[in-house]
Amino acid sequence: MFHYFLQYRHVAATAALLAAISCSSVELEPVPKGFVPLTSIDPTVIQEMRYATHHNFVGEPIDGYRKPVCLLARPTGEALHQAQVKLLKRGYSLKVYDCYRPQRAVDQFVRWAGDLHDEKMKKEFYPRVDKTALIPDGYIAEKSGHSRGSTVDLTLVRLPAAAASPYRPGQKLAPCYAAQSERFSDTSVDMGTAFDCFDTLSHTDDRRIQGVQRANRQLLKQTLEAEGFINLPEEWWHFTHEPESFPNTYFNFPVALPVAGGS
Repeated sequence: MFHYFLQYRHVAATAALLAAISCSSVELEPVPKGFVPLTSIDPTVIQEMRYATHHNFVGEPIDGYRKPVCLLARPTGEALHQAQVKLLKRGYSLKVYDCYRPQRAVDQFVRWAGDLHDEKMKKEFYPRVDKTALIPDGYIAEKSGHSRGSTVDLTLVRLPAAAASPYRPGQKLAPCYAAQSERFSDTSVDMGTAFDCFDTLSHTDDRRIQGVQRANRQLLKQTLEAEGFINLPEEWWHFTHEPESFPNTYFNFPVALPVAGGS
């Protein structure tokens, strides 16, 4: 009997050890060489990593976002730093919403777009677009430049930056194109729409956007273009740094720290 007890303990201990090793290997999955956390290049850039939170168009933290950190190909981070230096002199800071995005997150977006019963965030992020049109109209795609490590979603914040309001799941939502005073307060300047607003008003040069809102968009665009970024015309917040470090690779490693081998 004692022999079987010892054998059981050995098997149980071995199973526990293997499970721990398995979990450890997942948690320590290395970031490929060439990727770095933005904080290692410029800690002054404000980060509000929306897909690590409930405040996004899905309404829950997204697959692969284990930490709310911005990871980028090093040249992209260095270019952001140069833009930040210029903006700080003018009384602004960049704020990033998303940087590297694992393919598993993109896959979740596609699955979510196919679930027509889940519209809990519709009133804020796509109030005028039928969910069946999100993929055909290009708001959701099966591949994203973010997964290549040189694309960022970002905005401007006037300094000194005010404290951001915490998002509470289930709180009352306002359309992303509503007046800034009615939208979720995230301390950014008024760009005419909120981030991830699935609406034609988000097109960078939409002529309905005028005055201060248009000037803010142009300040962001011109500052980043001077550092080698190209804007996606349909999204005022979306920029890709060129030449891309990994133009043909869609990575799937999780967003996490510490960065192993990322230099």
